Amino acid sequence: MKSTPGKQPRGHGLGLPQFVLLGLIVIAAGTFAAIASRHHPSATSSAGSIRPTGIPANVSTPLANLMTLTPVRSQPAPGFTLVDQKGRRTTLASLKGHVVVLEFMDPHCTDICPIVSQEFVDAYHDLGKTASRVAFVAVNVNRYHLSVADVAAFSREHSLDTIPSWRFLTGPLPALRTIWRHYAIEVEARGPNADVVHSSIVYFIGPNGKERYVAAPTDDHTKAGVAYLPSGQLSSWGRGMALVARDLAH
Repeated sequence: MKSTPGKQPRGHGLGLPQFVLLGLIVIAAGTFAAIASRHHPSATSSAGSIRPTGIPANVSTPLANLMTLTPVRSQPAPGFTLVDQKGRRTTLASLKGHVVVLEFMDPHCTDICPIVSQEFVDAYHDLGKTASRVAFVAVNVNRYHLSVADVAAFSREHSLDTIPSWRFLTGPLPALRTIWRHYAIEVEARGPNADVVHSSIVYFIGPNGKERYVAAPTDDHTKAGVAYLPSGQLSSWGRGMALVARDLAH
């Protein structure tokens, strides 16, 4: 999702940063409702200070709540076939045997996607020797920027290409739309230069190809509309991703 400080969308009284934040809150709530519906009755809310059931023992309660880490019924993650930032054909099945940390990103995003990218990089380093057993994957949500060059440029800009297992996947719009639907991801793109508002959800998929947890990344904005996350929360998110992935790997 891109942020354009100082402009206002037509027909709305909110400034763009507030409008985008509201859109993300609504979309995230809708996405979690859809995910819970898919996994009913085993999905468990992690809101509040009470420790959610089913959270890995190595993840503290405050960290689980920061991430909105939520266990889901173990079921096969929807498959896909796309190409990555190097033009390599990639299927979810080809990643079996690895823990898959899956997000949905906009390669022209200047808002939450770069923040999640840093969390991925931090998580990779936090994993240590376990890193070879974890794949970090994103699926493109920008219908106007579907090329391999688009996802490759974003990967370089945000140092994601320093992660050996990194895959930023793209492909034909019909295929992407199917994947968005299967993973309950909502996408709103009003034009090639407009902001893409989309669900920001991390799926943790076990080595057996089954979904195990979801989490909801968040960010904040300065008065100028620049997205950020306090450094402590940023590093905590990376550590949390690594802890969940390590638990699934073992």
